[in-house]
Amino acid sequence: MDAMEAILTRRSIRKYTSEPVTDDELKQLLTAAMNAPSAGNQRPWEFIVIRDRETLNRIPGIHMYAQMLKQAQAAIVVCGDMTKQKYDGFWIQDCSAATQNILLSATAMGLGAVWLGVYPVVERVEDLRKMLDIPGHVVPLSIVSLGRPGEEREASDRYDKSRIHMEKW
Repeated sequence: MDAMEAILTRRSIRKYTSEPVTDDELKQLLTAAMNAPSAGNQRPWEFIVIRDRETLNRIPGIHMYAQMLKQAQAAIVVCGDMTKQKYDGFWIQDCSAATQNILLSATAMGLGAVWLGVYPVVERVEDLRKMLDIPGHVVPLSIVSLGRPGEEREASDRYDKSRIHMEKW
């Protein structure tokens, strides 16, 4: 699958089969994440890979929109290390780009995935920090739920010419 096809066919997949996500697939996803653009090339990201069923089942207790983790075979928590950012606040963009790379790579690999926002919801950040022993200088931005798709979602044409402004508003 080429990049444009992955972009146009990526959908949030919330239902999964019981087939595992392999170590090699996780490495590919993390490689894609770590090749995202980054302000000042500082790459302030850190990643927590979760496969433990008990942990995957507990996260929906602190993140109400994370129910699909109960079926997921893995999750990647994308975090920003505040000590590694060169330009204050750009860690959000850097880690968002890393998250998007995971999502697009998952689609290209035939995996299902969905982006679960953590930051800036303070309760989610603090509760996830406690659950996963995340140090205080590291902020969890997102969780990507992963698995073999247990559902198909049609691609839709989201191009909207009315949102394009040439040269000026």
